[in-house]
Amino acid sequence: MRAVHFGAGNIGRGFIGEVLAENGFDITFVDVNEQIIDSLNEKGRYTIELADESKKQLIVERVRGLNNQKQPEQVIKEIAQADLVTTAIGPNILPFIAELIAKGIEQREQEGNQQPLDIIACENMIGGSEHLKMEVYKYLSDTRFADQSIGFPNAAVDRIVPMQQHEDPLFVQVEPFKEWVIDDTQRKNKEISLNGVLYVKDLEPYIERKLFSVNTGHATVAYTGALLGYATIDEAMQDSLVVAQLKSVLQETGSLLEAKWGFDNKQHEAYIEKIIQRFQNKYISDAITRVARTPLRKLGYQERFTRPVRELQEYNLTCPHLTATMGIIFNYYDPEDEQSRELQEMKVRENMDQLIQEVTGIHDPTTISNIKQNVMRYAKQVA
Repeated sequence: MRAVHFGAGNIGRGFIGEVLAENGFDITFVDVNEQIIDSLNEKGRYTIELADESKKQLIVERVRGLNNQKQPEQVIKEIAQADLVTTAIGPNILPFIAELIAKGIEQREQEGNQQPLDIIACENMIGGSEHLKMEVYKYLSDTRFADQSIGFPNAAVDRIVPMQQHEDPLFVQVEPFKEWVIDDTQRKNKEISLNGVLYVKDLEPYIERKLFSVNTGHATVAYTGALLGYATIDEAMQDSLVVAQLKSVLQETGSLLEAKWGFDNKQHEAYIEKIIQRFQNKYISDAITRVARTPLRKLGYQERFTRPVRELQEYNLTCPHLTATMGIIFNYYDPEDEQSRELQEMKVRENMDQLIQEVTGIHDPTTISNIKQNVMRYAKQVA
């Protein structure tokens, strides 16, 4: 079987590529990174190493690369013949590959390829595949073939793959834990079921569990750790104050997940403990600046802090530690991060109540006041 995967970065190679290879796929990685693409074509294989005591290595073979800027026609041809298409390029980049995918679908129709094809966006976002579908459909002159034969099942993915540099540009270290969940109801090709993937009838609970636990938790460690002067996640996780803040935040988001989706309390407590252990992994040294980047996006209305705060209110549940973390984020400053600089500039020129409302989309005066108190509180600590 043949898979086309957009995004030959560490997550693409170290997570999605591993699962596809374990399921017997030949993989064509599509990317604009010439060094990675050239190395894939030169070697035809790469090594994944687990970041734990075992240092177990996995060899991924039968891989090649295409540069979508320089070889668009070949990418279109590959999509036309593919059994599966996946992405791991970042939510903001999805619109830039939509036209290529649309042309691949049209080429598929022209060649008479009637095999159903699923296109799965493995991104850190809710509804990633549906978002990609909307972008792809903008370039289709006739959607009848796509409606019938092309599926865009949403997915939730979870694996920590830290920023890293190695002499071999293809070598990648990953944490042992991985979770890939796909909405079974949105698939077109039910004949392909990947080992190592969980197919569910309702994906939303799993997406929110990951977003409000792993993403919210990871960011909480990053911003709290930055406030206390740490440079990496594993360093910060050695501080009992950081761990206490993390546990408190995850208890709050956990109460929402249990109330909203009916997750079992004991099972979710075990899930939280697993997350804490993952963040404490001494074999993964993830830079706080990487995890904490783009604070404006992370404070957004549908994002990992603001959304649970809003929804906890609907269930009459409190969230003092979530709002405290939001106060820390409003004071976070990384001169190398554009959004961080922008946020601090906004603080100087805008009224704080208006700023909070603008950034988070929250209109409730009580919630705005709670966040504002924490912004002022942590501004004093930063000063």
